[in-house]
Amino acid sequence: MWFMKITRWIYWKQIFQSKFQASCLKAKLEDNWHNGYEIPPWVEIRQLAEEKYVVRYTFDE
Repeated sequence: MWFMKITRWIYWKQIFQSKFQASCLKAKLEDNWHNGYEIPPWVEIRQLAEEKYVVRYTFDE
């Protein structure tokens, strides 16, 4: 049986005023899994209207 796996995203609760601020959080999230035993998450920076950014990452059970 063929089925499609849905990617689950978790959004960080803070909205950033610059892409630099969002990229700092992205690096921190990716670095936490660097030496861990779990599969690292996909981390994305999404642009909202008018130069505001939000960070989201995957959640795999």
